[in-house]
Amino acid sequence: MKLPWLGFVAVVLTTAVGCSSTPSADPTPAPPTATTPTPTASTPATSAPAPSTPTSTPSTPPDPVSLQALMAKKYDGRDLRLGRVITRTDAYTRYFVTYASGTLRISGILNVPTTPGRHPALVLNHGFIDPAVYTNGRGLMREQDYLARRGYVVLHTDYRNHAQSSKDPQSEVNLRIGYTEDVINAVLALKASPYVDAQRVGLFGRSMGGGITYNVLVAQPGLVKAAVVYAAVSSNAVDNFNRWTRPEAATAAAIIRAHGDPAKNPAFWRNLSAVNFFDRITEPLLIQQGLADSTCPPVWATQTLAALKKAGKQATLYTYPGEEHAFAAAWPTSMARSVAFLKQQGV
Repeated sequence: MKLPWLGFVAVVLTTAVGCSSTPSADPTPAPPTATTPTPTASTPATSAPAPSTPTSTPSTPPDPVSLQALMAKKYDGRDLRLGRVITRTDAYTRYFVTYASGTLRISGILNVPTTPGRHPALVLNHGFIDPAVYTNGRGLMREQDYLARRGYVVLHTDYRNHAQSSKDPQSEVNLRIGYTEDVINAVLALKASPYVDAQRVGLFGRSMGGGITYNVLVAQPGLVKAAVVYAAVSSNAVDNFNRWTRPEAATAAAIIRAHGDPAKNPAFWRNLSAVNFFDRITEPLLIQQGLADSTCPPVWATQTLAALKKAGKQATLYTYPGEEHAFAAAWPTSMARSVAFLKQQGV
């Protein structure tokens, strides 16, 4: 199964683990409170996090395929252009958009609430969908609608090599690290929009997009106010490579030729893993995880939470018994919790 394997960075927060009860049609729970997670029948035990490594700026230029390179890079996300109107609803207008990400132009969709004034905003980071079949705005469709109806300007980025975005022929060999750059530039472009309150911008990522969210938080602390991830990939790049890329023999061989096998070049893979840089995160993070997830093992969420806690960060984890990767019955509860969390953080 070809899915997200890129290296990912971390998210934050002093920890709280909650388990969902039977969801109501439109729950409005109180904002979660932070408590220390304890293993229960519905909450998996926390595994030991990967050891942290120093995050000081190296004296030599960093490997361009590394989180340090993303930390040092100068970003100029700009030129968010509204194209055709895709849909008009009673609550928002949906536009085809493009924006600049370095030398590339990235496509996406923008949902703009019909209410006047500037609005809080979210950049949505979708999970893996084969670029050969991906279409503009595909992924996180439920979330795009739900969040726009609750007053958020929603920018769903397509990433490079997707839909009408510019092509990057090195993206796969470079473990899709350019997706993180595209999201950082999406935030900057969105902040310049006349529809957006630039002080109230957050991130929302699922699966591979959750890993991209970790990367953004590590690479550019202070860029957003808060972040939410669902069913995220591991914050250790080696986990993702072993699970999804090794079985793709040709792709795995190209990556190993370029960067080395994790066993033989551990420094490269360590520097691509967000878990090793969680000390840089400044934003609170909410993690939502189904305990029946057969795509991204639930233990990855608890390992990430433990690493965030060890780094002294503000992080909350909700787990959902019986929920698979995409969420079903508990999705309304999880989304209500996400909005409550974002509002609590000023987004």
